[in-house]
Amino acid sequence: MAIRKVREVGDDVLTKECREVKKMTPRISQLIDDMFDTMYEYNGVGLAAPQVGVLRRIIVVDVGEDPRALINPRIVSHEGTQTGEEGCLSFPGKYGIVTRPMKVTVEGLDRNMNPVSWEAEGLLARCFCHEVDHLDGHMYTEFVEGEIHDVAMEEAMEEEDE
Repeated sequence: MAIRKVREVGDDVLTKECREVKKMTPRISQLIDDMFDTMYEYNGVGLAAPQVGVLRRIIVVDVGEDPRALINPRIVSHEGTQTGEEGCLSFPGKYGIVTRPMKVTVEGLDRNMNPVSWEAEGLLARCFCHEVDHLDGHMYTEFVEGEIHDVAMEEAMEEEDE
């Protein structure tokens, strides 16, 4: 397993649509392991393959409940809305307010290429939507309501208020 370089805003790979995974290979399995390692190294809750420079439809998520890898994911239903802060490992130190579905159903394949379907609410639903957007060449910054904020600046302002 290895920590991979996280691609940042301005890297063309983040604007491209990813290709479907047709079969599990040792390389794809290694990529998934590396994606988990990379996500944890950078304290993320989700990571999409293009964020490490690979144009394949693979995401990993872990919001503290159950780490999941999903191949060829699709959001097949959604309901409700939630509005809240969102950030991205590809746009470090920044966040913005984004409205996402409160609940989603996501389908795809697990690491064994078996079909899976998960219902997700709250943060996990937000995470699935965010990562699937990456696979289509979109970043959360396209959906920010208002301005994008600097995390360090916000933390400094909060410390001054105390």
